[in-house]
Amino acid sequence: MIRKIVRIDTEKCNGCGLCVNACHEGALQLIDGKAQLVFESYCDGLGNCLPECPTGAITIEQGEAAAFNEEAVKQRMDSISASAAQQDQSQLACGCPGTLAKTLAKKSAGAEPVQAVPEVQSQLGQWPCQLKLVPVGAPYFNNAHLLIAADCTAFAYANIHQQFMRNKITMIGCPKLDDIDYSDKLTAILEQHEIKSVTILRMEVPCCGGIVHAFKNTLQNSGKMIPWNVVTISTEGNIVEE
Repeated sequence: MIRKIVRIDTEKCNGCGLCVNACHEGALQLIDGKAQLVFESYCDGLGNCLPECPTGAITIEQGEAAAFNEEAVKQRMDSISASAAQQDQSQLACGCPGTLAKTLAKKSAGAEPVQAVPEVQSQLGQWPCQLKLVPVGAPYFNNAHLLIAADCTAFAYANIHQQFMRNKITMIGCPKLDDIDYSDKLTAILEQHEIKSVTILRMEVPCCGGIVHAFKNTLQNSGKMIPWNVVTISTEGNIVEE
Protein backbone atom coordinates (compact mmCIF):
# COMPACT_ATOMS: atom_id res chain seq x y z
CA MET A 1 0.00 0.00 0.00
CA ILE A 2 1.03 3.65 -0.41
CA ARG A 3 1.54 5.45 2.90
CA LYS A 4 3.98 7.59 4.88
CA ILE A 5 6.98 5.73 6.27
CA VAL A 6 10.47 6.42 7.63
CA ARG A 7 13.43 6.50 5.25
CA ILE A 8 17.03 6.53 6.55
CA ASP A 9 20.03 7.83 4.62
CA THR A 10 22.77 5.48 5.82
CA GLU A 11 25.44 7.84 4.46
CA LYS A 12 24.31 10.54 6.87
CA CYS A 13 23.60 8.19 9.82
CA ASN A 14 26.32 8.34 12.50
CA GLY A 15 25.01 5.35 14.45
CA CYS A 16 24.14 7.32 17.60
CA GLY A 17 21.02 5.19 18.18
CA LEU A 18 18.84 8.07 19.40
CA CYS A 19 16.19 7.32 16.79
CA VAL A 20 16.05 3.68 17.90
CA ASN A 21 15.32 4.76 21.47
CA ALA A 22 12.69 7.24 20.27
CA CYS A 23 10.81 4.62 18.24
CA HIS A 24 8.42 3.14 20.80
CA GLU A 25 7.00 0.77 18.20
CA GLY A 26 10.37 -0.99 17.73
CA ALA A 27 10.56 -0.48 13.97
CA LEU A 28 14.22 0.65 14.00
CA GLN A 29 17.41 -1.16 14.94
CA LEU A 30 21.14 -0.48 14.78
CA ILE A 31 22.77 -2.89 12.33
CA ASP A 32 26.51 -2.68 11.63
CA GLY A 33 26.60 0.74 13.26
CA LYS A 34 23.76 2.23 11.20
CA ALA A 35 20.08 2.77 11.98
CA GLN A 36 17.79 0.73 9.76
CA LEU A 37 14.04 0.26 9.37
CA VAL A 38 13.72 -3.46 10.04
CA PHE A 39 9.96 -3.76 10.54
CA GLU A 40 7.92 -1.69 8.06
CA SER A 41 4.64 -2.82 9.63
CA TYR A 42 5.78 -1.40 13.01
CA CYS A 43 6.41 2.10 11.63
CA ASP A 44 3.38 4.37 12.06
CA GLY A 45 4.87 7.09 9.86
CA LEU A 46 4.35 9.81 12.48
CA GLY A 47 8.06 10.55 12.79
CA ASN A 48 8.75 10.60 16.54
CA CYS A 49 12.30 9.62 15.62
CA LEU A 50 12.91 12.68 13.39
CA PRO A 51 13.75 15.27 16.10
CA GLU A 52 16.26 12.85 17.66
CA CYS A 53 18.50 12.54 14.58
CA PRO A 54 21.46 14.95 14.90
CA THR A 55 22.55 14.49 11.25
CA GLY A 56 19.22 14.79 9.42
CA ALA A 57 19.46 11.24 8.14
CA ILE A 58 15.76 10.50 8.69
CA THR A 59 12.88 11.63 6.52
CA ILE A 60 9.21 10.74 6.24
CA GLU A 61 8.30 9.87 2.69
CA GLN A 62 5.22 8.69 0.83
CA GLY A 63 5.82 5.29 -0.75
CA GLU A 64 5.03 1.61 -1.05
CA ALA A 65 5.18 -0.09 2.35
CA ALA A 66 3.52 -2.78 4.41
CA ALA A 67 0.44 -1.61 6.32
CA PHE A 68 0.96 -0.44 9.89
CA ASN A 69 0.18 -3.40 12.17
CA GLU A 70 -1.16 -1.74 15.30
CA GLU A 71 -2.09 -5.05 16.92
CA ALA A 72 1.44 -6.46 16.51
CA VAL A 73 2.91 -3.30 18.02
CA LYS A 74 0.50 -3.50 20.96
CA GLN A 75 1.47 -7.13 21.61
CA ARG A 76 5.15 -6.14 21.52
CA MET A 77 4.60 -3.30 24.01
CA ASP A 78 2.64 -5.62 26.31
CA SER A 79 5.50 -8.11 26.18
CA ILE A 80 8.05 -5.40 27.02
CA SER A 81 5.91 -4.18 29.94
CA ALA A 82 5.62 -7.72 31.32
CA SER A 83 9.38 -8.22 30.99
CA ALA A 84 10.05 -4.91 32.77
CA ALA A 85 7.71 -5.89 35.61
CA GLN A 86 9.57 -9.19 36.04
CA GLN A 87 12.86 -7.31 36.08
CA ASP A 88 11.55 -4.92 38.74
CA GLN A 89 10.52 -7.87 40.91
CA SER A 90 13.93 -9.44 40.44
CA GLN A 91 15.66 -6.22 41.48
CA LEU A 92 13.50 -5.96 44.60
CA ALA A 93 14.24 -9.57 45.46
CA CYS A 94 17.99 -9.04 45.22
CA GLY A 95 17.82 -5.98 47.47
CA CYS A 96 19.05 -3.39 44.98
CA PRO A 97 19.49 -0.17 47.07
CA GLY A 98 17.98 1.97 44.33
CA THR A 99 14.68 0.05 44.39
CA LEU A 100 14.42 -0.58 48.12
CA ALA A 101 10.93 0.53 49.18
CA LYS A 102 10.63 2.72 52.26
CA THR A 103 8.38 5.42 53.68
CA LEU A 104 10.00 8.80 54.35
CA ALA A 105 8.87 10.41 57.59
CA LYS A 106 8.34 14.17 57.49
CA LYS A 107 7.83 16.68 60.29
CA SER A 108 4.18 17.09 61.17
CA ALA A 109 2.66 20.55 61.23
CA GLY A 110 0.47 19.50 64.16
CA ALA A 111 -2.43 21.79 64.93
CA GLU A 112 -0.68 24.92 63.58
CA PRO A 113 -2.73 26.82 61.00
CA VAL A 114 -1.69 26.38 57.39
CA GLN A 115 0.00 29.52 56.07
CA ALA A 116 -0.01 30.70 52.49
CA VAL A 117 3.17 29.74 50.67
CA PRO A 118 4.72 32.44 48.46
CA GLU A 119 4.68 31.59 44.78
CA VAL A 120 8.04 30.22 43.66
CA GLN A 121 9.22 30.88 40.13
CA SER A 122 10.70 28.08 38.05
CA GLN A 123 14.39 28.45 37.27
CA LEU A 124 14.33 26.16 34.24
CA GLY A 125 16.12 28.16 31.58
CA GLN A 126 15.47 26.11 28.43
CA TRP A 127 13.41 23.36 26.83
CA PRO A 128 13.71 20.43 26.42
CA CYS A 129 15.57 19.44 29.56
CA GLN A 130 15.68 15.64 29.18
CA LEU A 131 19.25 14.67 28.33
CA LYS A 132 18.10 12.34 25.55
CA LEU A 133 16.09 15.15 23.92
CA VAL A 134 18.26 18.28 24.16
CA PRO A 135 19.65 19.24 20.72
CA VAL A 136 23.45 19.30 20.69
CA GLY A 137 23.61 22.47 18.63
CA ALA A 138 21.21 24.54 20.76
CA PRO A 139 22.51 28.13 21.17
CA TYR A 140 21.70 28.17 24.89
CA PHE A 141 24.76 25.98 25.48
CA ASN A 142 27.11 28.80 24.45
CA ASN A 143 29.09 30.00 27.51
CA ALA A 144 26.68 28.16 29.79
CA HIS A 145 26.96 26.73 33.28
CA LEU A 146 25.48 23.22 33.09
CA LEU A 147 23.50 21.24 35.64
CA ILE A 148 23.37 17.52 34.91
CA ALA A 149 20.85 16.08 37.36
CA ALA A 150 19.45 12.65 38.08
CA ASP A 151 15.72 13.09 37.60
CA CYS A 152 14.87 11.88 41.12
CA THR A 153 16.81 14.78 42.65
CA ALA A 154 14.08 17.23 41.65
CA PHE A 155 11.59 15.37 43.84
CA ALA A 156 13.96 14.58 46.69
CA TYR A 157 15.54 18.02 47.17
CA ALA A 158 13.00 20.77 47.80
CA ASN A 159 15.17 23.78 46.92
CA ILE A 160 16.62 22.47 43.66
CA HIS A 161 15.38 25.41 41.57
CA GLN A 162 16.96 28.19 43.60
CA GLN A 163 20.07 26.37 44.79
CA PHE A 164 21.08 24.39 41.73
CA MET A 165 19.06 25.28 38.61
CA ARG A 166 19.26 29.04 38.85
CA ASN A 167 21.36 30.58 36.05
CA LYS A 168 22.21 27.14 34.67
CA ILE A 169 21.18 25.04 31.69
CA THR A 170 19.54 21.95 33.19
CA MET A 171 19.69 18.44 31.76
CA ILE A 172 18.08 15.49 33.53
CA GLY A 173 18.28 11.73 33.09
CA CYS A 174 18.27 8.38 34.83
CA PRO A 175 21.34 6.18 34.20
CA LYS A 176 19.42 3.13 35.41
CA LEU A 177 16.43 3.48 33.08
CA ASP A 178 17.70 5.48 30.09
CA ASP A 179 19.10 3.12 27.48
CA ILE A 180 21.76 5.55 26.25
CA ASP A 181 25.43 6.36 26.80
CA TYR A 182 25.27 9.94 28.10
CA SER A 183 28.95 10.53 27.35
CA ASP A 184 28.35 10.53 23.58
CA LYS A 185 25.93 13.45 23.65
CA LEU A 186 27.78 15.31 26.41
CA THR A 187 31.04 15.02 24.48
CA ALA A 188 29.37 16.53 21.41
CA ILE A 189 28.03 19.42 23.52
CA LEU A 190 31.44 20.15 25.00
CA GLU A 191 33.11 19.99 21.61
CA GLN A 192 30.65 22.39 19.98
CA HIS A 193 30.30 24.94 22.79
CA GLU A 194 32.33 26.79 25.39
CA ILE A 195 31.02 25.48 28.71
CA LYS A 196 31.99 27.46 31.81
CA SER A 197 31.26 24.85 34.50
CA VAL A 198 29.35 21.64 35.19
CA THR A 199 27.48 20.62 38.34
CA ILE A 200 26.36 17.00 38.64
CA LEU A 201 23.45 16.39 41.00
CA ARG A 202 22.95 12.71 41.85
CA MET A 203 21.11 10.59 44.38
CA GLU A 204 23.01 8.54 46.97
CA VAL A 205 21.89 5.21 45.45
CA PRO A 206 24.68 3.34 43.60
CA CYS A 207 23.02 3.34 40.17
CA CYS A 208 23.20 7.14 40.09
CA GLY A 209 26.97 6.86 39.82
CA GLY A 210 26.42 6.24 36.12
CA ILE A 211 26.00 9.98 35.55
CA VAL A 212 29.34 10.75 37.18
CA HIS A 213 31.06 7.96 35.26
CA ALA A 214 29.60 9.23 31.99
CA PHE A 215 30.88 12.76 32.59
CA LYS A 216 34.36 11.50 33.43
CA ASN A 217 34.35 9.74 30.07
CA THR A 218 33.08 12.95 28.48
CA LEU A 219 36.04 14.96 29.77
CA GLN A 220 38.43 12.31 28.55
CA ASN A 221 36.79 12.11 25.11
CA SER A 222 36.55 15.88 24.62
CA GLY A 223 40.03 16.65 25.91
CA LYS A 224 38.68 19.74 27.67
CA MET A 225 39.40 20.93 31.20
CA ILE A 226 36.21 22.33 32.72
CA PRO A 227 35.49 23.09 36.40
CA TRP A 228 33.02 20.50 37.68
CA ASN A 229 31.67 19.20 40.95
CA VAL A 230 29.35 16.49 42.22
CA VAL A 231 26.59 16.98 44.80
CA THR A 232 24.91 13.92 46.33
CA ILE A 233 21.34 13.99 47.67
CA SER A 234 20.02 11.44 50.16
CA THR A 235 16.66 9.73 49.68
CA GLU A 236 15.49 11.78 52.70
CA GLY A 237 16.17 14.96 50.72
CA ASN A 238 19.40 16.16 52.32
CA ILE A 239 22.77 17.05 50.82
CA VAL A 240 25.15 14.33 52.00
CA GLU A 241 28.23 15.19 49.95
CA GLU A 242 29.54 18.19 47.98
